Amino acid sequence: MDSAECSDISEIIGILELLATEAPPAEVSELLRRVRSRGADPATLVQWERAERLAQRVHTLFSHRQQREAELASLLDTARELSAPHGLDALLKTIARRTRTLLGLDMACVSLREDEAGGCLVRAADGHASALTVGLLVPRSIGLGDEAVTRSVPLWTSDYLSDDRLRRTDALDEAVRAEGLRAMIAAPLRCGDETSGVLYAGDRSIRHFTIGEVSFMSLLGDIAAVAIEKASLLERGRAEAAALRSGISRAKSQLARARELVRLHHGLVDHALAGRGLKGLVAELADVLCGAVQVKDPEQRTLRAAGDVPDTDAAEVLEASRAALARRLPVVLSTGTWMIPVMAGNEELGALLLHPHAPDHEPDEQLLLLAAQSVSVLLRVQSGEAAAASPFRDELFGDLLASPRPSRQVLQRAARLNVDLERPHVVVTIGPEADELGRVAGWAASYARRMGGLRSVQQGRVDLLLPAVDSSASAAKVFAEVSPLLTHPVTVGAAGPVTGPDLIRQTHAEARHCLDALISLGSTGAHASPEDLGFLGMLLSDNRDAAYFIAATIGPVLDYDAQRTTELTRTLHAYFTAGGSPTHAAEALHVHPNTVSRRLERITELLGADWLKPERALEVQVALRLHLTHSLLRRKRHHDPDQADRPELPAWSDEEESADMA
Repeated sequence: MDSAECSDISEIIGILELLATEAPPAEVSELLRRVRSRGADPATLVQWERAERLAQRVHTLFSHRQQREAELASLLDTARELSAPHGLDALLKTIARRTRTLLGLDMACVSLREDEAGGCLVRAADGHASALTVGLLVPRSIGLGDEAVTRSVPLWTSDYLSDDRLRRTDALDEAVRAEGLRAMIAAPLRCGDETSGVLYAGDRSIRHFTIGEVSFMSLLGDIAAVAIEKASLLERGRAEAAALRSGISRAKSQLARARELVRLHHGLVDHALAGRGLKGLVAELADVLCGAVQVKDPEQRTLRAAGDVPDTDAAEVLEASRAALARRLPVVLSTGTWMIPVMAGNEELGALLLHPHAPDHEPDEQLLLLAAQSVSVLLRVQSGEAAAASPFRDELFGDLLASPRPSRQVLQRAARLNVDLERPHVVVTIGPEADELGRVAGWAASYARRMGGLRSVQQGRVDLLLPAVDSSASAAKVFAEVSPLLTHPVTVGAAGPVTGPDLIRQTHAEARHCLDALISLGSTGAHASPEDLGFLGMLLSDNRDAAYFIAATIGPVLDYDAQRTTELTRTLHAYFTAGGSPTHAAEALHVHPNTVSRRLERITELLGADWLKPERALEVQVALRLHLTHSLLRRKRHHDPDQADRPELPAWSDEEESADMA
């Protein structure tokens, strides 16, 4: 082997040593330079140049391998960081930061699927320069991310805004312009078969992503998806655990509160049953409820009080009382006072009023109901004697209705029960739905006791005998009080007043007839008395004749004619006969039309401005017809054949006609 060959072998070994020590490529190039300087032949130079290229390729492979190892190490560090416990928001920020730094890009962001919003919402970003990015909603079927999700692989573009292959929206383009992004890559966040969102990364210059970068982005997306799923499960678990802890805490509090309520309830009921009086119970309630307390009867009269409860408008109190009875729950007045109904079954005993000492204090509703119940127990204990007499009162009313002329024993029983039948009384009958008869009967017992009257339940109807002088007003009051307690419309009829026990049965029949008439006329859910029904009331009444109806309807006109010898009644008859035409009426009466007009004005003064309204006009015509018929029959009874076919009407005044003609 000559010296030249030895030199070549030495230099080849030198190249291998450089490769083995991972020397820079420049040192390999230096060997080639020395070979050229020695004046090597062309064939040798070709071999050396090829050796240099191979050395460069080996060096490049070493570099790629080192880069890959570095990337894998970074990916491993990222996986470790993401696997640590994080809140979801903090985790998403970490994913965006790691993605941007590992790929060496200008910006990265994470969007999660929002099914209700119909797309993916950007939840976190790193390197962003605009407020438009975080919170941006990327709709379905729009942008690079949707394509990546559809194909289940990362996709990229070197210049997003110039890429016509992508479907975009104005809002999305505006956000990309605001960030100044050009190149973008998107990877789906897949965990198993589910895709939870999209991981984006972008650069503010045009860039072509390598296969390695795309692969790296895919791995980042998979790792991030697992971490997001884990964080989401962890957050849901924490939320459920917190909810369980909260539920257990509430259950413990409720149990403690229930025990306290039971203790208080036992104490209050024991107080009521021990017979210590309403005064002591009200004082104890004021202490327990931390406020001023009043107990009122059904007529809103104060029975006992502890502390000062502000005065409230009577109309508001009445409305609140009805609402409390209907709901059987406390209601609050405008003054901040709470009103709680005091009930015994369906019977109203009164109301409990509480005005808290602290203006912003809202009392416990269950405690208020228990307090009202204790008052109810005490009132029932105190009214035991009166309650024991209630069946006897119902029996008394039944006996009054059973006999046309009550016996002396019945009257004595009424006196013993403090029922004065010599006072004017009205009968009110209530027609509830069948399933609400019990509730109405219970309410009626309480109402009758309050009003000093009697109650009876017969044939699906509830009857009341009440001391009063106006049956229509009594029907309206009963209707107003019982209606809020029911779920179906109730109908109320009334009749009277009557004095003495002999007419109670007859008046009861009138009230029943009135109720039946309302139902037959389709007026279910209304109230009325015979007076409210006009001439229908006369037809229903058993103790009112036609004369009563005539006097009640056109009596002022008849009296005016009788006192002044005028022609108002005759004019009224002619006016209706002429179909409401004053001119035709004047022709029939042989008077001037002005006379008829002035007489009609006088009739309006006597009967009221509404006498020509259809309903009232019908009653006036019926009364007028009855008056004329009675006059004709009265003349027939006096055997006056010449006047038998003419009603008894006064002659017109010659002075009145002369004045009109002038």
